[in-house]
Amino acid sequence: MSDSENSTNGSYVDAGQEFTRDTAYIETRITRDGADGFPVEAGRYRLIAARACPWANRAIIVRRLLGLEDAISLGTPGPTHDKRSWKFDLDPSGKDPVLGIERLQDAYFRRDPDYPKGITVPAIVDTRSGAVVTNNFPQITLDFSSEWQEFHREGAPDLYPEALRAEIEQVNKRVFTEVNNGVYRCGFAGSQEAYNDAYDRLFAALDWLEERLMRQRFLVGDTITEADVRLFTTLVRFDPVYHGHFKCNRNKLTEMPALWGYARDLFQTPGFGDTVDFDQIKKHYYVVHEDINPTGIVPKGPDLANWHSAHGRERLGARPFGDGTPPV
Repeated sequence: MSDSENSTNGSYVDAGQEFTRDTAYIETRITRDGADGFPVEAGRYRLIAARACPWANRAIIVRRLLGLEDAISLGTPGPTHDKRSWKFDLDPSGKDPVLGIERLQDAYFRRDPDYPKGITVPAIVDTRSGAVVTNNFPQITLDFSSEWQEFHREGAPDLYPEALRAEIEQVNKRVFTEVNNGVYRCGFAGSQEAYNDAYDRLFAALDWLEERLMRQRFLVGDTITEADVRLFTTLVRFDPVYHGHFKCNRNKLTEMPALWGYARDLFQTPGFGDTVDFDQIKKHYYVVHEDINPTGIVPKGPDLANWHSAHGRERLGARPFGDGTPPV
């Protein structure tokens, strides 16, 4: 949902400026007690999440891992958008089949006719009113874990275990600041100084992660958690997009043994790789970011077959789903 996915205010390189993310989201929550006016209710809400977007990809992964497909429907805009909005151009009629709208902005304007911010994904829409409930992407996945437990599948993993929450939050903070957002700070830097700082911080954090993952299979504890979901969606885009397009080119992900093995381990785990669409990812970044790639040419490479190669991470032990089971 970065400013590259904020289709009404765009993400453009401002000369001399450091990239700053707008983090003012619609903070309404869907909870068991319905405190904000939106109670958890199967079949009522629709998750709008473009597969191209790393922030939306998180929500798709968590929804699948927890087995919430029957409780929360999924709408998927196409990989490109204009300055107005994400468009439902993958659907046969050019409209979302449930909401009946061509552009996501319609759901935002039903919430607020004067909505002044970016039309971002992921967003959860109340199908009764057709209005966006929330686009607060960090909270959406946490609430899927904690508020929607009644509708979790049998064997669903605990992605946000209470005993590990403090460590998960600590790891998430650095990963978001230096890695998830760090690649954008490199790509949309408006000066050499801003780029150099973002680049150095990004690779310092990747080196820290590389060392951490040499010793353990997952980021926190011995099972997959929210922290792994948040890191994965950046790693899976690193070589196809961020290395070249965003100038994050000290090295490729494939040249960092622990991180590359870790990323493949997750990719080959049900719920992760099966949510990834590399063609949509590349088309989004290389077509939408006209200021970085004015020709709109989408690179043919890299060869992505190696994502299915053996990773050897089983030697570190751990149990991806803990006492649970993978989704089918």
